[in-house]
Amino acid sequence: MSLKVAIQMDPIGPINIDADSTFRIAEEAQVRGHSLFYYTPDKLAFREGRVTARGWPLTVLREKGNHFSLGAEAEVDLADFDVVWLRQDPPFDMGYITTTHLLDMIADTTLVVNDPFWVRNYPEKLLVLEFQDLTPPTMIARDLETLRSFRATHGDVILKPLYGNGGAGVFKLGQGDSNLASLHELFSGINREPLIMQKFLPAVTKGDKRIILVDGEAVGAINRVPAAGETRSNMHVGGRPEKVALTERDREICDRIGPLLREKGQIFVGIDVIGDWLTEINLTSPTGIQELERFDGTNVAEKIWLAIEGRRAV
Repeated sequence: MSLKVAIQMDPIGPINIDADSTFRIAEEAQVRGHSLFYYTPDKLAFREGRVTARGWPLTVLREKGNHFSLGAEAEVDLADFDVVWLRQDPPFDMGYITTTHLLDMIADTTLVVNDPFWVRNYPEKLLVLEFQDLTPPTMIARDLETLRSFRATHGDVILKPLYGNGGAGVFKLGQGDSNLASLHELFSGINREPLIMQKFLPAVTKGDKRIILVDGEAVGAINRVPAAGETRSNMHVGGRPEKVALTERDREICDRIGPLLREKGQIFVGIDVIGDWLTEINLTSPTGIQELERFDGTNVAEKIWLAIEGRRAV
């Protein structure tokens, strides 16, 4: 099976080819004989009933400093493609949301991965609210007094933007910390969105586990250990990836959420687990497959393409 594949992603030039999951997905696509077309989200358009993108035929190469080449720029009709990858990074703002609406319009002819309707309706920090028994105590609120009440109940907490990513804007606040009002003022000056507050989990010092699911099935995990003096374990801010096995609790969590992810067309998902608790379900642009492949020898990109090819064959 040879598929026509379009990849909607951030600029490919600056990526780290040893860590970027989109690069690994594109690399595996080439091995499998699929053709690639690349464009950035700002090149997506709706034009007189057609969803179009201006971009380039793409070839990737695992060679630092020379990791891609582009064909002649062209405007294409995305309904002519077998697969479109929705792979730009958050923030999950109105620009991001608009791309999901446009890609929805080609769903009858093209497999969009992950399904943009459910990416839009299941942001990572909101989908977990459907699994309260799997998550630490959580509050989503904008009102300062409501946030204060939650901290008074639970002691040390984590405060973060509801639609942030990569560990940006994440703060640990102890019960006696006097900065809550100042942080609330800071965030309120940036946007009108609520904040998310969760009970702090001391187990984060041992790592924040990223578990990869493909079509609802857990395929492996990496542990992300915070740098000294940090509570954030994201690799963007210095977290160290290390080899880790799935526990019985991890499998219980995956067994609970996996059927919903499969039903909603979420083929490539990364969930975050601290200790025994699920903290996020990442649908927008999950990462970690290259690290998992290095640690366990698991070719996650191959599993992803097998799932996609299976869906296209139906």
